Amino acid sequence: MNEMEEMSVTVNEMSVAYTPYKQIIIFEKTFFNTYEDLARFVTLATIGRAPVIQWVNGVAFIHVPLPVSITNVAKELIENGKQYWLFVGYTLMPTYAKVIETKEKLIVPVIDVSSNEVLNQVTNWLKEQNRPSGQC
Repeated sequence: MNEMEEMSVTVNEMSVAYTPYKQIIIFEKTFFNTYEDLARFVTLATIGRAPVIQWVNGVAFIHVPLPVSITNVAKELIENGKQYWLFVGYTLMPTYAKVIETKEKLIVPVIDVSSNEVLNQVTNWLKEQNRPSGQC
């Protein structure tokens, strides 16, 4: 079974199924030169909410999904496996750290979500976006 196929198991007459997204569509992406710049951005962009950065495979990032409460978005997700992200902000951060602290003393927690298969694919794609053309 390839990783894009549905996997399910029945336990006590209840079925549990895992069906990964078939596609994530990103409308806007911004590369930050440093993870401190990403932390500054996250702090400003999340006023009123706790700022958090995710980390996978050498990439620190945040993403803003289009809410599935929008009927067309929910339909695309359910029928076609498509998830829409309005924005991704990211930077390369080769070594995981539990927090990023800026020179202004802003402290932003970083969560290692490397075990997430979908986010691994997204961060691999993001890394490719910053590779100079002609480089493998």
